Amino acid sequence: MKVYLDNAATTRLDEEVLKAMMPLLAEDFGNPSSIHSFGRKTRASIETARKTVAKILNVTPAEIFFTSGGTEADNMAITQSIETHGITHVISSQIEHHAVEHTIKVLEKAGKIKASWVKSDKNGNIDLINLEELLKNNPRSLVSLMHANNEIGTLLPLKEVGELCEKYNAIFHSDTVQTMGHYKMNLRELKVHFVTCAAHKFHGPKGVGFLYINHLCKISPFIHGGAQERNMRGGTENVAGIIGLAKALDICFNEMEAHQKHIMELKDYMRESLIKKIPDIEFNGEVSHDKSLYTVLNCRFPNHPDAEMILFNLDIMGIAASGGSACSSGSNQGSHVLRGLGIEMERPSVRFSFSKYTTKEEIDFTLSKLTELFAVKAKV
Repeated sequence: MKVYLDNAATTRLDEEVLKAMMPLLAEDFGNPSSIHSFGRKTRASIETARKTVAKILNVTPAEIFFTSGGTEADNMAITQSIETHGITHVISSQIEHHAVEHTIKVLEKAGKIKASWVKSDKNGNIDLINLEELLKNNPRSLVSLMHANNEIGTLLPLKEVGELCEKYNAIFHSDTVQTMGHYKMNLRELKVHFVTCAAHKFHGPKGVGFLYINHLCKISPFIHGGAQERNMRGGTENVAGIIGLAKALDICFNEMEAHQKHIMELKDYMRESLIKKIPDIEFNGEVSHDKSLYTVLNCRFPNHPDAEMILFNLDIMGIAASGGSACSSGSNQGSHVLRGLGIEMERPSVRFSFSKYTTKEEIDFTLSKLTELFAVKAKV
């Protein structure tokens, strides 16, 4: 049996999404910047997709800019808001995705900004009192905090952070790559200037995403060389990808409640079963559904001689999981998120992440293999 429990890294493409994309990969191949009928047809498809995304998020189509994915969108929001608005101070956290953390550190090293890192508790909850102190001492900062941590799942209270940013005239960017398509977001009600998206996190294609830019916080272009995306991002659009993104988001929006219920039940079942089957198991991040991304369960297993081989052993058994961010694969430094939270690194931590395609049978299979693995190690 093959079990895929690494949906926070990427998700399986929905068949309906593939079906929507196929015409743009075959007969509707025109360049959307061309003025002839072939180009006009693909241009119309892009704008229809933009309207679909905007309607779902309760924003205007003019506030949605398609990108190559979440990393580009994060970079665009951070670098261009700093450049356009003369920002000299950025507030973020040490447990952000590297697309945010590395970008800020590069800009600070170049002398363009000074960075402050807000405190968080051991579960990854941002210290809102500390955030307000930083804002009070550094008004008109850029605040960049992710909606849900991609490794441990802890959620950020977007509304409260947005209100603090408004109080101190700060610009607020939130990496919503892990939550887009999994929660309903009314961006018109949130005090957020930028949010980001990567389609492959919610059963869309890889290589496409978008950046929402609040109309009150315009920024200068990020990629030069063409007039695409209303002069904000040069380069011929990934037409099929954009259509796939909009279709995937539309499916998620319409089926969200059913998928949430299904995945929450699986997550709760796996967590409760692990507590019964493996003594001393602990969990990283928040576990309650109102404080944690329901698609992620980060487990800290008891230590044993082959701690570093757990992911390899699971893979041999047919189970795909992760030790953290997929963007850090190949790194031997371990999770920067867990280190930043002061988590005991000697014990192996594994991130299991679920999707609408995950089944109870797959969870039972995984539980049996984990029990077998740790039973064997207990005898060593």
